[in-house]
Parts: sequence; structure tokens; C-alpha cells
Amino acid sequence: MIADRIGAGRPAIDVPARIAAAWRRWRLVPLRTRLAAALLIELERRRLLPWGAVLFGIGILVFFQAQVGAGRTGLVLSSAAALVAGIGALRLRSRSLAGGLALAGVAFLAAGFAAAVHRQQVVAAPVLVVPAGGTVAGFVESLEDREGGVRLVLRIDDHDLPTTAEGSLRTPLRVRVTLRGAGGNALAPGDWIEARVRLLPPPEAVRPGGYDFAKSAWFAGIGAVGGLVGEPRVLPPPRPPGLALAVAARLDALRNAVTARIAQTVGGQPGAVAAALVTGKRGLITEETNEVLRAAGVYHIVSISGLHMVLAAGTVFFGLRALLAAVPALALAWPIKKIAAGAAILAGALYCVFSGSAVATERALIMTTIVFGAVLLDRTALSMRNLALAALIVLVREPEALVGPSFQMSFSAVAGLIAGAEWQASRPRRPAPPPGRIGRALRGVRNGLTGIVVTTLIATAATGPFAAFHFQVANPYGILGNVLALPLVTVLVMPAAVLGMALAPLGLDAPAWLGMGAGVAQVIAFSEWVAGLPGARVVVPAFGMHALGLLVAALLVATICVSRLRLLALPLAVAGMLAASDPDRPDLYIDRDGRGLALRGPDGRLVVLGAPGDFVLAQWLVADGDSRAPDDPSLAAGVACDPLGCVAPLPGVGAVALVREPGAFAEDCARAALLVSRLTAPGWCAAPHVLDRARLARTGAVTLRLHDGALAMETVRRAPETRPWLVRDRPAEE
Repeated sequence: MIADRIGAGRPAIDVPARIAAAWRRWRLVPLRTRLAAALLIELERRRLLPWGAVLFGIGILVFFQAQVGAGRTGLVLSSAAALVAGIGALRLRSRSLAGGLALAGVAFLAAGFAAAVHRQQVVAAPVLVVPAGGTVAGFVESLEDREGGVRLVLRIDDHDLPTTAEGSLRTPLRVRVTLRGAGGNALAPGDWIEARVRLLPPPEAVRPGGYDFAKSAWFAGIGAVGGLVGEPRVLPPPRPPGLALAVAARLDALRNAVTARIAQTVGGQPGAVAAALVTGKRGLITEETNEVLRAAGVYHIVSISGLHMVLAAGTVFFGLRALLAAVPALALAWPIKKIAAGAAILAGALYCVFSGSAVATERALIMTTIVFGAVLLDRTALSMRNLALAALIVLVREPEALVGPSFQMSFSAVAGLIAGAEWQASRPRRPAPPPGRIGRALRGVRNGLTGIVVTTLIATAATGPFAAFHFQVANPYGILGNVLALPLVTVLVMPAAVLGMALAPLGLDAPAWLGMGAGVAQVIAFSEWVAGLPGARVVVPAFGMHALGLLVAALLVATICVSRLRLLALPLAVAGMLAASDPDRPDLYIDRDGRGLALRGPDGRLVVLGAPGDFVLAQWLVADGDSRAPDDPSLAAGVACDPLGCVAPLPGVGAVALVREPGAFAEDCARAALLVSRLTAPGWCAAPHVLDRARLARTGAVTLRLHDGALAMETVRRAPETRPWLVRDRPAEE
């Protein structure tokens, strides 16, 4: 009866027939015509620059994936190719749109490759090639308080480090060292110190495809890492530090002073987190607090990025605009909106410099400058073109940022949010009757909570592939954590931070820091509750570049395209998720120094031979999707060890032996299918596969997979790859 009344007076609709008719009409249109129409829509919506930024990034990826590093010749050729293709695209665009677009794409690709080559050359600095110790002297560039000590970046000018006859030890220009205890309290950025050090070359990746600290250190200008032995001596500098170092040291000292002021005023971990939000110094945050924030999905609030920049600059913009609007004479005579926008840009720049100018912060500053610059020029502030322009600026300055999680996650999140905002703006809106005061308040609360949930969903979906690829972790309750934490950060924490910095020169900042600390303390409390829920942190196995490539392609198509081409994101995402859900996990992980290995036991889980180190083992376990801790007793199941070495069976291969002492070679070379050692194996060793000191020095860390009874090897170092951050033939540590 109800259905009859609803359908009364309306003609019957044959839905299947209408779908079939639409399908027939669609099929009558040639594919080329449909594609051309979609491309015209993309052109009308000005979507070319975002794809240009994508191609620029692909050029950078080609550089980093190439096995032979490009030198000056590569820079000249790629620059020339970019210039010629760019000129050709400009001249051809009026005659052949397709040809012009193709040449423009080549220009962006070649320009990205050239930018990466140029960056590798301009950051070139000395790198330690063998472990060394001795007395060094130099300037303290930066200093950060940490749990149980301080971490320094030291620019070395004088040293007595030993050198080899072949000169294989090159003096590190800048080293990152740790000083345990309270000795660092007497140091300050800009000091000239003399100290004994133990230094190591920057470590390479612990597994193929893992995080390569050596590459990151090269682009950061760090030539060695290690620790100070004993107390350093502060001496009068033999020469002036130079203007750049003097300014940087003064700024770092100011950051440390503000960090100490906030941490001491607030106290505890709320003080440490509050200080990190203002100065970017995160050394006082304990690993326990970091893990709680990660498990709750709110760790992004500690890393100064777009959220913090928008809140800080936005507070200045709206606050100054409100103050100027309160004076009618100024509001009528001056362009107060543009004045506030200019002040917001200046505030954002100061915040970026003061907080350490990390990649995410620089990206946020560039985007904020573009947004408020659009206000100054009466242009649309938030658009995909502006995001593409920000990406190009960041990548031209620091091409290596593209392969790091900070760039990938920050830009993917913003791209998703812009695409979501564009979709929302395109929807027709129904006029709603004006509610009363209570209704408006309730609607504001509802819209605010809805906005947090929707933006968290979009940002999580956009950044999820990168989080899983780089960190092998997922946070199912991230939405809940953000719904609880973000209102506090938005309403209390960041406005209090802006107020505190404004009042600090007057010495009236303590109440602001206490208010900020109260908000941070509640954020930590919410995070602890969320992190305590069952399954708050899920470890996922590491997947390959092909799966990440498909997922990234899906994200790009979904966020950049505005025509029906956007539908192509669906099959790409499905293919990427299928590839990521079934990774080809290694059957063996072998340490780069031959001190330990992990192999897959009969139950499918890893067991450990030797002592690869807790950090290395933790990375292997996470990459394998294994949530066990490095000290879990089950990791030694089925392993037989004695002072000479260890032996364990690998199903389908045979015995795997780890040799610790030379006396084990005679027996293990005869019975093992695979022999691993930090020593040099004798030439008569008959084991089918030998990975000893000399071999591992050429390969770095190794993984092996068993396919059809044969072992397939993958190494960190890929012959004949030549990169300046790869120290060739690095001897294993004794």
C-alpha cells in the first residue's frame, strides 16, 4: 500500500533498460573521443601543473634508482634536454597540443633528474670510511638535550685521527655525536671544544629496501656518527666561526633556551611535547611517549607541519584582522585583510626558522605563503595548482626529500584534503532555515566534529600506503585519537603557543605555557587511553616498490583528475592493495657485518642466529610483520649455539651456519648449505653459499628468498652501483 501511494501519479521507470540505453550510447562514442573530452576537462580545470610536478618527481626517482650515479656529464645532458624540450613545448603548443604536452612532460622529467644530480654535487662533503677514534677539535653547530645526555653536531677543523697509507680515511667535516651524562650542560652552540671521540661511518640500510641513513646523512652533510669519550674541553676558538655558523649557533642557542623554559615551566612529558611543538626540539620526549602518540594515531601533532603552521599563522591572521576591524577608522581606510595576510606570512616564516626548518615545516611555510599570497593578490587561495607549486619549490631545493616519508605523507595528506574540499564545493547545497542561537551552536559543534572525522579519514587514506611502506605499522584507532586530540590542539594548545611566544620578550609567558601544558597533558591522557585499546597498533609486513607505485598512482589519479579519468584510480588501488597484501617476504636476513642473521623456521616465523643487535633485529621483525620484541625467547627456538658459532636448519635449503671463531670453519664449511661470518672464510671452504667479511663488505646487508629450491639474493649495494654515500669495500667492524 505504501509503495502504491508513493508511486501514484508517476510513470514506471525501467531502470535496467535505462542503464542498457546509457551503455549503448557510451559505446557509440569512440574511445579516442571520450579520452579527448576528458583531457579537455582536465585542461579547463588547470590540471597540467600538478602532473608536471609528478613528472618532475619521477625524474628524481629515476636518478635515485639508477645504478650508476650521474656526474657533471649527466647534469649537462639532463639540463640541456630539459631546456630543449621546454622550448619545443612552447613553440609546438599552438600547432599540436599533444606534441606540446609530450615535450613539456619530457622537460619536467629531465629537470627533475638534473635537480637531483645538482643537489648531490653541491652537498658533497667528506665522509668517514673506517671506524676511528682520537682527539678532535671544532665548533659546536647545534645541540639538543636528550634523555640521559645531549646530541651534538660538531664541525671538525683539527684532529689526530689515524689515516691509512692509501688515504682511505678522509676527515669528516661535520659529525653527529652523543655525550652521555650531565657534561653537555656546560656546552652551547658556537663553542669551540676539544674532545676524544669514537666515530663510525654513517650506517647503511639494515635490509634491502630499508631506511638508508647513509644517504640521508650525505644530503645532510653528516660525515660520521659516534660518541664523545670523557668530558669535552671548551677552549677559545683559534679563528672566528664565520657569519653563517655564528647565526645558526645563536639561533640554536635561542631554541634551546625556549625549550628549557617551556619544559621547566610545564614539567614532565607534557612540557617536553609542548616544547617540541614550539621549537621542534624533540629530544626530551621519551620513547614511551612517542610510542603512545604513534599508537593513538596522533604523532603528527609532534612533527611541526601544515597543521601547526595553519594554526599559528591563522591565529595571527584572524587575531590581527579582528584587532584592526575593532577600529572603524582603520577598517574603512586600510586593507586590513591584506595587512593581516602579510603578518601571517611573516609569522609563518619566523615559526619555520625558529622550529628548525624541517622538510614538513618548509612545505607548510611554502603552502601557507602561497595561500596568504593569494589573499594579497585577490586570487583563489586553496587549489591543487598551489600545492603543485609548493611541491616543485621544495623538490628544486631538496630533491632527496621526495624519497622520505615526511614529504610523501605531508603532500599526500594535503592533496587528499584539497581534492575532498573541491568535491564538497561542487555539490549542490540546499538552503537551510536559519536556526536559533542554540541551534547554531549545536550545528557548529556538529560541523566541527564532522570535519575532524572526515579530514582524518581522508588524511589516513592518503598517507596509509606511505606509513605502511616506511614504518610497517597501521593504527586502526587513529580516527578516535584525532577526534579527541585535535580540538584541544586547535582551540587551546597552538593559540597558547602563539601567545606564549608573543609574551616571552616581556617575561609574561609562564601562564601561556601552563595553559598549553594543560592541553598537551590531556592530549597525552587521551592518547594513552586509545593506545591501551586492543589492537591499537598493527604490524604489517613490508611490501615492495611495485605495490607502493600502484597505490601512489591511484592516489594521484584520484586527487588530481576531475574528469571521468578519476575512475581509473579504482583498479589501480585494488591492484596495489592486492600486491601489498601478499608480499614476498625474505627467508633470511643477514646483517651487514656478519654478526647475526634471522631465518624462517618450520613454523613460518623468524629465528635468530648470533647477535645482530637489538635495533637491527627490531627492524627485521617489523619488516616481516612480526610483533615480537628483540628479546623474545622464541627467537632462539631450534637454534644450536656454542662459542664457535650457531647452526639452524632452513627448510628446503639445509643447514645454515654462523661462524664466530676460525675453529668452526672446518666443520661448517663441510656441512652447511649457507655459511655466514664476520671473519674471512678460507679459500678451501666448500659451502655452496658463503657470505663472509669480504663478501658482505661489497654487498652490505643481504636478504635471501627460496624459490624453486634455489636462493635468490638481494643486497643493499647493487653492483655496479656507485654513489658517494656508499663507501666501497667497507671492512666489517671488529
